[in-house]
Amino acid sequence: MSALNWLTAEAFSVFGQHVIWSDLIGNSIGLAALALGWRRSIWTWPVQFLSGVILVAAYASAHLSGGVGKQLLVIGVAVWGWRQWHRGRQDAQDGSIAVRFATWRERAALLAGTALGTLAVGGLFTAVPELSWNPWPDAYIFVGTLAAMVAQARGLIEFWVAWLLVDVVGVPLAFSSGLAFSGLVYVFYLALVLWGMRDWWLRSRMSTAALEGAAA
Repeated sequence: MSALNWLTAEAFSVFGQHVIWSDLIGNSIGLAALALGWRRSIWTWPVQFLSGVILVAAYASAHLSGGVGKQLLVIGVAVWGWRQWHRGRQDAQDGSIAVRFATWRERAALLAGTALGTLAVGGLFTAVPELSWNPWPDAYIFVGTLAAMVAQARGLIEFWVAWLLVDVVGVPLAFSSGLAFSGLVYVFYLALVLWGMRDWWLRSRMSTAALEGAAA
């Protein structure tokens, strides 16, 4: 059996839901990547890269072109994010990436880019049905993932909000598409997102207070 056939084979079934190996392994690694992102570790990016590579097989097996596209996007942005964090401003205390809230201009750019991107990708998926059998949710997840990872690469706390909004659609879509483990992992993602959002917010306040103290 080839590696690709093994990845798309069934690992186990529970409550009538069939879990394939690529779904199981890829999302487990993705969960680790999110935890590393919460810790502001630069290793979040190569782990996200590996997760994306494996999940391409999972979404391809479910005939979710939007999901495949999203994972290819994850792979590309993971490389860019690694470079951004490697060259970015580091926290003086532990060497991790410094985090902050986005400016209003950055928020407006993220919202506008997400809205326009979703309309464009959704229109494409609708015009070419072979690309997705569920075009608008796929487009929303595709573009929302890009927005979240761009915000993460820039060290913006809003990246957690973006992931939260992606998960709202991603959870039911994963279960309805037969990717049960993806849906289950998204539930754990939710807990990590809320925890990570709180940690980055507190970290940003500490950094602000330190800068104000130094200025005084």
